[in-house]
Amino acid sequence: MYLNCHTYYSLRFGTFSEKELLRLAQENHVTRLVLTDINNTSAGLNFVRLAPEYNVAPILGIDFRNGVDQCFVGIAKNNEGYLELNNFLSEHLHEDKEFLASAPEFQNAYVIYPFEKVLQNEMYFFKPNEFIGISIADLRKLPFSRLSKLKDKLVVQQAVTFRTKADFNAHRLLRAIDNNTLLSKLEKTEEGNENEKMYSIENLAKAFSEYTFILENTERLMNSCSIHFDFSKERKPQNLKNYLDSREEDEKRIEELCQKGLPYRYPEGGEAVEKRLKKELDLIKKMGFVSYFLINWDIVSEARRRGFFYVGRGSGANSIVAYLLRITDVDPMELDLYFERFINLYRANPPDFDIDFSHRDRPVMTKYIFDRFENVALLGTYVTFKWKGMVRELGKVFGLPKDEIDTLSEGNFQSSRLDSISALVVKYTQLLEGMPNYLSIHAGGILISEKPLHWFSATHLPPKGYPTTQYDMVIAEDVGLYKFDILGQRGLAKIKETMHLLQETRPNEFAQWDIHDIKRFKSDPKINDLVKTAQCMGCFYVESPAMRMLLKKLEVDNYLGLVAASSIIRPGVAKSGMMREYILRHRNPGRTEEKAHPVMLDIMPDTYGVMVYQEDVIKVAHHFAGLDLGEADVLRRGMSGKFRSREEFQRVEEKFIDNCRQKGYDDKLIFEIWNQVASFAGYAFAKGHSASYAVESYQTLFLRAYFPLEYMVAVLNNGGGFYRSEFYIHEARMLGAKIHAPCINKSFASNYIYGKQLYLGFMYLKELEARVIERILKERMTNGTFISLEDFLDRVLISVEQVSILIRINAFRFTKTNKHELLWKAHLFLNKNVKIDHPKLFKPKHQNFEIPKLHSTNLEMAFTQLELLGFCLCSPFELLAELPRNSTGSKDLQLYLGKHIDIYGYIVTVKNTSTHNGKKMHFATLVDQQGAVFDTVLFPPVAAKYQFRGRGIYRFYGKVVSEFGFLSIEVVKMRKEDYIPDPRYADMKTTTRELGFIRKNSSSSEEKSTPEEV
Repeated sequence: MYLNCHTYYSLRFGTFSEKELLRLAQENHVTRLVLTDINNTSAGLNFVRLAPEYNVAPILGIDFRNGVDQCFVGIAKNNEGYLELNNFLSEHLHEDKEFLASAPEFQNAYVIYPFEKVLQNEMYFFKPNEFIGISIADLRKLPFSRLSKLKDKLVVQQAVTFRTKADFNAHRLLRAIDNNTLLSKLEKTEEGNENEKMYSIENLAKAFSEYTFILENTERLMNSCSIHFDFSKERKPQNLKNYLDSREEDEKRIEELCQKGLPYRYPEGGEAVEKRLKKELDLIKKMGFVSYFLINWDIVSEARRRGFFYVGRGSGANSIVAYLLRITDVDPMELDLYFERFINLYRANPPDFDIDFSHRDRPVMTKYIFDRFENVALLGTYVTFKWKGMVRELGKVFGLPKDEIDTLSEGNFQSSRLDSISALVVKYTQLLEGMPNYLSIHAGGILISEKPLHWFSATHLPPKGYPTTQYDMVIAEDVGLYKFDILGQRGLAKIKETMHLLQETRPNEFAQWDIHDIKRFKSDPKINDLVKTAQCMGCFYVESPAMRMLLKKLEVDNYLGLVAASSIIRPGVAKSGMMREYILRHRNPGRTEEKAHPVMLDIMPDTYGVMVYQEDVIKVAHHFAGLDLGEADVLRRGMSGKFRSREEFQRVEEKFIDNCRQKGYDDKLIFEIWNQVASFAGYAFAKGHSASYAVESYQTLFLRAYFPLEYMVAVLNNGGGFYRSEFYIHEARMLGAKIHAPCINKSFASNYIYGKQLYLGFMYLKELEARVIERILKERMTNGTFISLEDFLDRVLISVEQVSILIRINAFRFTKTNKHELLWKAHLFLNKNVKIDHPKLFKPKHQNFEIPKLHSTNLEMAFTQLELLGFCLCSPFELLAELPRNSTGSKDLQLYLGKHIDIYGYIVTVKNTSTHNGKKMHFATLVDQQGAVFDTVLFPPVAAKYQFRGRGIYRFYGKVVSEFGFLSIEVVKMRKEDYIPDPRYADMKTTTRELGFIRKNSSSSEEKSTPEEV
């Protein structure tokens, strides 16, 4: 009897989930129910999936509104009607059109006009599929209305939006947030009606007892509606059924492509390869996944045709078919990749392929996919209300002062000491937290379906300009829609730009290498030495302090070791304590025999009986706990968190424990293994995924090993990586480059290298306008280099403020004129001459101005660079107010092992973390006076006493310790060192220092500092 029900997917209006709506229906003995969210179909599929569990027959519709003004409700008679409604809604959402007062002609959908709207719009004629909705509140007015005579057209429209008073209050807060207004100023017209509640069927029938014909009309309408989506385990994929015209043609094509790929991938051939290929092809055909493979092949083939770099990864990397089709570059035979992780007869969904493109190439490939295939959409996702944001929004709605809002959002309060308003903010934040706030786009998911995508939901049109579904990947997979992941990655852009640079500057040398010759790279001692010594700055996935530390602890010096390290570093493995255990067993083989459970060691001999990869979850669940492969895959999927709340996951967890007990394992071992499984929490990689990352790591390591300066330029030009740009510039200097500030005649928008001369790009000058950069480069390319400041000002239209930035950074240093003099000249020139933005017939005459001799110092230049670039090009140690008392550096750590050291370091990065009991501690990476890197740790007692205060140089006193051969300093004391006063503003008489001063590293006791001085 309820034709107009809302969930919290009626965004910033509804207050509870589709599951709560079904539970409410069950409590009130409602067996048929229509879900009609406002201009939204996000909950539709899950509503249909869950409804049988609550003995409810689901019906789908849409509440069409302009803002909160209800125009009409559309109810689908069947799936075709749902398609019609979704098409209609999507058209309005895409074009941002308002709905008209009357509905279009739907062939398979009913339309319900609210009683008040019919009167207001003076509607007299209704189509056969159109009805008038009467709420309980409308019953008082009905006898006095002309509409009472239209008995066949009247149906019950008792909207359901709230369960309790608390829901209504939450609704009002959501409406205030949506209108960006104080709750006290929220217009009544912006609210729903507090009486929009569900009553039991008995009470509803009682309310309409004088109008039984209305109940009969409503029941007849609902009984004529039926919607169906297949959520069974036997469901068929809803992706594009055939890549070519038929299944037979698809199967023939994939076999041809695999045979074509064999000599490229496996020139030696082999029986094992043929056997694996046949096994995979048979299963892929049986599961109906051939078109899925061919679509991925089509995408990567187009990328290669365009000269785009890509990396195929995910569980699909476990497949030899994917390797032969060149979707991935990971050889599953070499790594003995577990095929059943990738695909098995118990698994309804196809393998997961993540295809990474350069962030510059990805938009082109996305457009290609939308142009190439018919039914395409981006996959949606929901952005939910989070604690901090919610507190801020509700704080504003209640009119709290900013400082009180800040206190609440940080959680620094005691509930018992809050005033009534603050207590309300906390109460409703807890209630609303986790609700959907707005629709967004999945990071890379694209759906390519057989049916029109509006068969499943409406689509909206985010700023990217592509239709996007109103549901997420979890329910998409439930209904048989499997995404293609097309992702953007800066690492690939770095590879591509390096190659472009090398083709320009060193074509003959670079022609000898193939960037895809991974086998050659794996056996290259120069590359493997970089891995072993962790000299990986700028290299994909292996440059962070944590990874550098792990590589040294594991003594990794080969590709297979890097594959393992790429997965061990993930939070799931680290959190379970298995990362440390893996290192211990790796370094001490005897420990494996002593500590590993025989079953676990038999399952995972390559990783010493330690769970490292996602495949290990399936292996352990299947071999250790006796679950079938389908149940084991439920566990693996459950690790993603989104599936963990599903009842099926809970059932499998119980069966895991019961089976282990039946096998005779004691509870201590059972729960130890289960905790390892559970702690992966969606962060562990599939082995093929790790292998894909390791392939890209080796490509970047190759470039760093053989073309380090060009590679560092490409890293800088693509946004750096884990570290700030300053440290990649520092690394380039350490690798032999001479760094130059931006230059009018040598620099481009991005960085450029001439031999070993690296000129920084204009992009670092944050206040320099893009159009000015464009004018400079266009003029220089067209008419040659600039010969003087006057020549530049004659040829480039520029304001005095913009040219001042260039002069201050010394971009006109080729003129051999002091920058202060140039600033005077620029001001006088631009004030005296009217600039005309068109070509000049004659060279203008200039007035010569008498300018006094002016001077600047290198120290002034350093501080100007700090201001304009964000970093200085000299050593930051040269800016210290007090010279370092020693020259101790990273090179000395081994000498001080087990002893205390006094050392200065320039901060690179700080990781703030907490112990298991919530106490803060810090890990910091720094650069010493010689430019080498070292690491420090501040345990909670020290972290409570000393804090890092932003960028700069710190002096440490601490103990040098070694863990698995990795040296670091456990800090005892720390102090931030002061820079000299900025000489551009300070009294220059107070500083006589100049850059390039000679440091005296005396060994006398007077110059040595004591721990107490630090």
